[in-house]
Amino acid sequence: MIPGGQPNMQQLLQQAQKMQQDLAAAQQELAETPVEGSAGGGLVKATVTGAGELRDLVIDPKAVDPEDTETLADLIVAAVRDANQAAHELQQQKLGPLAQGLGGMPGLPF
Repeated sequence: MIPGGQPNMQQLLQQAQKMQQDLAAAQQELAETPVEGSAGGGLVKATVTGAGELRDLVIDPKAVDPEDTETLADLIVAAVRDANQAAHELQQQKLGPLAQGLGGMPGLPF
């Protein structure tokens, strides 16, 4: 701190820049991290990135009934929802501490 109680702007800018870099690195890591969800006891498995992008969908042949495509559709939706929930939890783990750090900096709109 400099006299008058004003924060050192250079130091604040450096901290903000470091947090921004950390946030970008965490977001990149999330975009590359696969997260899996499943439904129907593993009959349908969905893989999304930590950022929530659907990357893979595996359907066990036992889940396929041409007379009941509605159940299969429900299993797919449930597996993707499960994977997205896991991705959201991963986002909270990776980005939560960074967002809290940014929120504590005076003068920044976070």
